[in-house]
Amino acid sequence: MSKIKKAFFCSNCGYESAKWLGKCPSCNEWNTLVEEIIDKGNQKEIEWDSYHNDKRAVKTIALNQVVSKEEKRIDSMDSELNRVLGGGIVPGSIILVAGEPGIGKSTLFLQIGLLMKQASVLYISGEESEQQIKMRADRLNIDNEQFYLLTETSTATIFQEIKKLKPQMVIVDSIQTLQSNLIDSSAGSVSQIRECAGEFQRFAKETGTPVFLIGHITKDGSIAGPKVLEHLVDTVLQFEGDRHYAYRILRTLKNRFGSTAELGIYEMTGEGMRIVSNPSEILIAQREEQLSGSAIAATLEGMRPLLIEVQALVTQSVYGTPQRTVTGFDLRRLQLLLAVLEKRGGFQFGMKDVFVNIAGGIKVEDPSIDLAVICALLSSYEDVPLPSHICFAGEVGLNGEIRAVNRIEQRIAEAEKLGFEKIIVSRYNKKSFQPKNHGIQVIALSRVDEVYQQLF
Repeated sequence: MSKIKKAFFCSNCGYESAKWLGKCPSCNEWNTLVEEIIDKGNQKEIEWDSYHNDKRAVKTIALNQVVSKEEKRIDSMDSELNRVLGGGIVPGSIILVAGEPGIGKSTLFLQIGLLMKQASVLYISGEESEQQIKMRADRLNIDNEQFYLLTETSTATIFQEIKKLKPQMVIVDSIQTLQSNLIDSSAGSVSQIRECAGEFQRFAKETGTPVFLIGHITKDGSIAGPKVLEHLVDTVLQFEGDRHYAYRILRTLKNRFGSTAELGIYEMTGEGMRIVSNPSEILIAQREEQLSGSAIAATLEGMRPLLIEVQALVTQSVYGTPQRTVTGFDLRRLQLLLAVLEKRGGFQFGMKDVFVNIAGGIKVEDPSIDLAVICALLSSYEDVPLPSHICFAGEVGLNGEIRAVNRIEQRIAEAEKLGFEKIIVSRYNKKSFQPKNHGIQVIALSRVDEVYQQLF
């Protein structure tokens, strides 16, 4: 009998060690190594030669002999997913989708699988029964004759079924529930996740079939499983949003076939996920009366211009230490902007509580939102509402100067499309656009004190 092989794996990064160590040599985390039994045996892996007739010959080739051609992409029938992936699904790609429980990952990919009527899709579920999936599909109300279900957790059985069916796309829900018979440890362990993902990667690359792996996240928001899982896949998508809001955001964390700055927005409804084609209208709250502390920022997410509402509240501090609270914005960035207003503008925020909120539950990292945040703070500080027909696009420097931002033409066009009459931008952006080409009045200023004089 062969001796049972044991190894220790780091639960943080997936590092393998023959003996237990207190500190992982790879990621320097303490007490993360756990013992797992590995029984590689003489199990025979599935050969995928018969899956497609065009078997690729393995040989070394010079780089200048490789013929470059445009990668043909598969239309997912979902414009937001196509945008996030960089124009559609690449054949043979393996895509990891992570998000909080109950956020709508399974619903979204069940809906996408049902919408792809031009291809046969296999949906593998290790978490739900056929009846549960059928109930959800009935709610979506989409008919597809080529959509197949498999409720199984053993990868050996799954690949036998795949070989019989030969689907053109595979969705796995979720990778943490699968178990390979090549490894003798429980499902969800570091070695099992790595082995199962490795088997699906080999299948995707050898057959040219795109595979979506739905994954869980840990309590601190990172993707559950070893870091190796993110390195194995071609694309990592994060599905996020507040469960108390109807809106969901599909964000790219890694993409070998496109930009990582793209964003897809959905609305959760009783009939599934509805694509939001014009998110600016949602992110700008409909206000019946003018209130202080609200400003509109023209930002960019990837290639998409968005107009979002920034809300600020400045009140006299009741407690000893003034509070600084933000939602959807960087706290350190807020402290920096408050310091600029104190030093360059002479506004006393030192003994006041400051609260900043980005309306709609969206998180913004674009520095062009700085000017809108400063104007919202000043509006609340003076208790004077800003005009409803004005918006802002500019980064604020430490000396109180308004710095230029990229792709200003798109921002101005989006503001004009939504009916704004004025937009305040940086004077250093003047070379980037022609004011005559736009029906909106573009005000170019260079310092924060000029903006204050213009507005108040």
